[in-house]
Amino acid sequence: MTENTADAIVVGGGLAGLAAAAELGDRGKKVIVLDQEPEHFLGGQAFWSLGGLFMVDTPEQRRMGIRDSRDLALRDWMGSAQFDRDEDAWPRKWAEAYVEFAAGEMRPWLHQMGLRWFPVVGWAERGGSYADGHGNSVPRFHITWGTGPGVLEHFIRRVRDHVSAGLIQLKFRHQVSHIIMQNGEAKGVSGEVLADDTAQRGGKTNRDEVGEFEVYAPSVIVTSGGIGGNFEMVRQSWPRDRLGEPPKDMVAGVPFHVDGRMIAISEKAGGHVINGDRMWHYTEGVRNWDPIWPAHGIRILPGPSSMWFDARGNRLQPPCLPGFDTLGTLREILKTGYEYSWFVLTQKVIKKEFALSGSEQNPDFTSGSWKEVIRQRVLSGSKATGPVEAFKEKGEDFVVANTLTELVNGMNHLGGGLIDEAHLRAQIEARDSQVDNPFSKDAQMMAILAARNYRGDKLIRTAKPHKFLDPKNGPLIAVKLHVLTRKTLGGLQTNLDSQMIGADGQVVPGLFAAGEVAGFGGGGYHGYNALEGTFLGGCIFSGRNAGRSRAVA
Repeated sequence: MTENTADAIVVGGGLAGLAAAAELGDRGKKVIVLDQEPEHFLGGQAFWSLGGLFMVDTPEQRRMGIRDSRDLALRDWMGSAQFDRDEDAWPRKWAEAYVEFAAGEMRPWLHQMGLRWFPVVGWAERGGSYADGHGNSVPRFHITWGTGPGVLEHFIRRVRDHVSAGLIQLKFRHQVSHIIMQNGEAKGVSGEVLADDTAQRGGKTNRDEVGEFEVYAPSVIVTSGGIGGNFEMVRQSWPRDRLGEPPKDMVAGVPFHVDGRMIAISEKAGGHVINGDRMWHYTEGVRNWDPIWPAHGIRILPGPSSMWFDARGNRLQPPCLPGFDTLGTLREILKTGYEYSWFVLTQKVIKKEFALSGSEQNPDFTSGSWKEVIRQRVLSGSKATGPVEAFKEKGEDFVVANTLTELVNGMNHLGGGLIDEAHLRAQIEARDSQVDNPFSKDAQMMAILAARNYRGDKLIRTAKPHKFLDPKNGPLIAVKLHVLTRKTLGGLQTNLDSQMIGADGQVVPGLFAAGEVAGFGGGGYHGYNALEGTFLGGCIFSGRNAGRSRAVA
């Protein structure tokens, strides 16, 4: 392989790109991997993830008493996706293929590679309405020991082995600006060499051009990620008909380099974006007190017990419960005319139910050490994990108080004086009245009791029901929640070999896409809603398909 020629070019060094490159290397293909960020950013967004994977009918599930199956998972997926467009033909095929993978080869293949998972399976995105609607019927969220870095290390190891063997070149600070096409076929890419940058991983890096480059290959695989770090693109794509006007104030759940720039470049070369109005943003974002990237936000991964109020202190209606229906709750919050909402909870709830999304916010899971997990989550007395307690103490969106009067004063200081104490108190007192019996007419209390029927939730994820206004359960805590940008659900249309499909419905010779830029497969295999663990899983699956595709020259 010469310095600027190969069998395939991979644009983007995130998880999907690494999966594709590793598979190509296994086949003896010569590969050039290009990434606009420095080498210490290798792995992209996946590094910052909790490492959750959507898998079906696993030993971990069975040990927790969960009965899952491919058919149940596919029913949940289709009920959540709600495919309703002609262009959903390939996304539907990708969804079916991924569920088949998640219920079959996925876990043994990853296990053989070296991945391991925390034994308690998480129950994310529970839905909360009907059995044929959105949501996971059972827990399927498998947290990888080591979190995001623990997922990446095995793919990075495989890629670096191929680097050592002379099959793969890694070229960092190479920003692709053009896909070279001849007679409708991909021939390579060109762009700018950017100046070195020593910014901390995930930080904003310079775009200073110090040279140009061209590299050539008959196959170009775009794995450049989504648009979540580019607020302008998020607002342009925002589905106003379904969610209302996009927020003026948002926080970023992904780094600045998740900029979407390769989407238009791929379209110019013949690719075709579908479902660009489908996206996945969270409602439980808080401003990071120690930010790494611009407007850095962290998502609270809540258990079911926090009371959820709009900006004026009105309790949100079911299924707008913590952890149940992300986009449904986003829509209802924006209907109020305000862009934020509130959690109200107690120290007992934050201790057992608050987790923060991200590898850096879960050092115990990231360490892969049982000793650290037990120290942080069992032997910490009344305290939550260290990172959660740090947010409670230092985060600008947190209010901690011994009385409701003090709490409301703090909420009104942050929120502009919209909360009426008597109204808030009446709602909390009504909720507290439901605690004394093992049954309830309150939908949230019923959900809490149902959650505790699952031993994983009862053990580490759902607090025993208690009265919020009883001082012995305090202090009281309020958290101001912002809209947090995260994932692009639509993207470049692809077939099951990850080949790009043009607007005419035909394959674009030599062009491939995988990961978030392809809507995690097909141009949007989630449809309208995600079931969680399907972002990392989709990057692995679509990247693997691209790397194994016989269409790669």
